[in-house]
Amino acid sequence: MKETQSIQVNKKSTKTTHRISGSEAIIRCLIAEGVDILYGYPGGAIMPVYDELYKYQDRIHHVLTRHEQCAAHAAQGYARISGKVGVAMATSGPGATNLITGIADAQIDSTPMVCITGQVFSHLLGSDAFQETDIIGISTPVTKWNHQITKASEIPSVIAKAFYIAKSGRPGPVLIDITKDAQVEEFDFAYEKCTAVRSYNPVPTTNPDAVSKAAQLINSAKKPMIVWGQGVILGEAENELKAVIEKSGVPAAWTILGASAIPTSHPLNIGMVGMHGNYAPNKLTNECDVLIAIGMRFDDRVTGKLDTYAKQAKIIHFEIDPAEIDKNVKSDVAVLGDAKESLKQLLPLLEEKTYPQWLQKFKDLYAIEFEKVIKNDIHPTKEGLTMGEVLKEINIQTKAEAAIVSDVGQHQMIACRYAEFNTTKSNITSGGLGTMGFALPAAIGAKMAAPDREVVAIIGDGGYQMTIQELGTIFQQRVPVKIVVLNNEFLGMVRQWQQLFFDKRYASTEMTNPDFVAIAKGYFIEAKKVTKRDELKDAVAEMIACEGPYFLEVCVEKEDNVFPMIPAGASVSDVRLS
Repeated sequence: MKETQSIQVNKKSTKTTHRISGSEAIIRCLIAEGVDILYGYPGGAIMPVYDELYKYQDRIHHVLTRHEQCAAHAAQGYARISGKVGVAMATSGPGATNLITGIADAQIDSTPMVCITGQVFSHLLGSDAFQETDIIGISTPVTKWNHQITKASEIPSVIAKAFYIAKSGRPGPVLIDITKDAQVEEFDFAYEKCTAVRSYNPVPTTNPDAVSKAAQLINSAKKPMIVWGQGVILGEAENELKAVIEKSGVPAAWTILGASAIPTSHPLNIGMVGMHGNYAPNKLTNECDVLIAIGMRFDDRVTGKLDTYAKQAKIIHFEIDPAEIDKNVKSDVAVLGDAKESLKQLLPLLEEKTYPQWLQKFKDLYAIEFEKVIKNDIHPTKEGLTMGEVLKEINIQTKAEAAIVSDVGQHQMIACRYAEFNTTKSNITSGGLGTMGFALPAAIGAKMAAPDREVVAIIGDGGYQMTIQELGTIFQQRVPVKIVVLNNEFLGMVRQWQQLFFDKRYASTEMTNPDFVAIAKGYFIEAKKVTKRDELKDAVAEMIACEGPYFLEVCVEKEDNVFPMIPAGASVSDVRLS
């Protein structure tokens, strides 16, 4: 390794440069960005980088997942619980394309992630060479930014820019594709972190006039309601949100990805909105006179039929991304900017108020939901186990401190409805894309990022089998994650729709499952199967007490449905309890 001196153009400082390969430069860039864990899968086009990574094993821990999609999901789980940028790496061709599902998931859920892919030699680009794909073209619709590197000298500036873009403003995934010749070429390396990109304004300046107008509307409201989303968590604005709620006295509901920003037990926390959200906040969305949306995007699962959504209300939208303003729901006052800063400016302008009669309406509707739905979910009289009572037992034994990583389906909705949270960044799930197979690899990433936290993956028997091979990663890495499969021998959510809307024509949704316990034990993971109610408490206790990874299969009612439910295309007022 040769060392030379290079003087910066502005002559303010002297940088030491080292003549190294592009591959070593990649690793040094990652170290400079604070990357400590990297998820990936090697192959021909990325092999020079892996060769250099071998030399830096004491600085970066590489986790060999069993599939590239799972490397992306593990990086997502790492990012979601830590707030840092997750990193995944793969080779060209099928390695790169296998990342796409995780990248698309990260894009719609605003997860900061940098993916690095190898590519064929630059002189072979466009020649249909072995394992060549146009990953830049493929990934463009599902990345915040992407770039192909063909010269080693580009590596430091592009990687620095990638990390800055991925984390700043509204976060998202970035993909860097690096040709093999750029990986082996030598150049004079120096690294500077990126702090700005021309024409990119990640955080709009909050307009004090807009904040003032928002405060006036809130102060004059008779029946106000807050709906917060993941923007609160991404902006680390949990304390500011709590202060705003408590001073204003406004009842507050959350989207799936916003769950855990304030404790479940908070007296002004009125529950979840959306297709399977709580009865009261869904129903009363169309009765409130001021709706304050904070860090959420009014997606279709929250709004239902748009032309009937909160038409009686004045809409205040706190949002960092200008593209989300008026995209789905037209706002009366739009407050652009970082949620933390915007809420800080709002707080002193709010009057201290309470709304006892309005809050009582939420309590009355909750009582109806409890009698018709919740009681049967968590205190069932039927012989078979329910998903709700499993979540209740996990709540009790983890004291609502666990991070819950759920997959997609009925169990996801049950987990979001019944998991209790005292700590932020505790609900990790695939929201916008709805990716089955997400939970197991995401739980690996979450546990590795937060080893002192209990991480429990809640998975259905369908989604589990999409990424079941990651038991190998858990075994090899000794990741002490707890895995709970709620087995109803169906693709439960699809079956529910088939029951309600397709006259019980259960087309291709019944599952003939393997011996899940035997498979877990084949990976040397402690495992147990529960089929009876009187076995549940001790089994969950054994799982939580286990110092290593643990697999628990719970056989639940085969044809239970998740209610409340807003049928697709219906108004939030049409929420069904049965």
